[in-house]
Amino acid sequence: MSSLDRIGRVSLIVTLLLLCHAAQAQERVSPTVPNGNWDVSIWAAGATGEENTNSFSEARIWTAGIYLGKVMNRELAGGWRRGSLEYGFDLIPLFVTSKNQTAHGGAFEPIILKWLSSHRIGRGVPYIELAGGGVFTTTNLPPGNTSNVNFMARGGGGIQVFTGKRQSLDIACGWMHVSNANLGVRNPEFNGIQVKLGYHWFK
Repeated sequence: MSSLDRIGRVSLIVTLLLLCHAAQAQERVSPTVPNGNWDVSIWAAGATGEENTNSFSEARIWTAGIYLGKVMNRELAGGWRRGSLEYGFDLIPLFVTSKNQTAHGGAFEPIILKWLSSHRIGRGVPYIELAGGGVFTTTNLPPGNTSNVNFMARGGGGIQVFTGKRQSLDIACGWMHVSNANLGVRNPEFNGIQVKLGYHWFK
């Protein structure tokens, strides 16, 4: 078992422990997403997917970073669509690949659009999001005549479980795409599933 696989298992255990703590806190906390306030988060994520084959276990990407966002408006729309829009930015100092190759680097996502639903699930606030940005690595990604500069796109959803009036645990799952937009001779794509865990403070 590689060290990255051990890290993944430890992350899963930590996630389960945090979920238990959040469930205990639900009786004391009412969920709210403060309008107009800053949303600061630290997070870590793991993705597994394919680059040259149809096997979703071909390559893995591990990331961690800092998120800064702001809820832009009060509730909009009606019925099942009712919710609020949040704009955010990700700074990702940790970007590591494994399985197919080992590459290190960093990334950023200057565009993150998140729709926060007004329909609560217990003490949870469901959301969907779209994000895009750039990736810089120490070697070409994937290996070969590709590029060490790539572009990243994400889409998915999750739930913020409030553990305090201005704090929440964030659990998300979605699709992740990385490619070089033909900056290299070859442009294979990473397409995979990403699982993400974060913690938010609303200021």
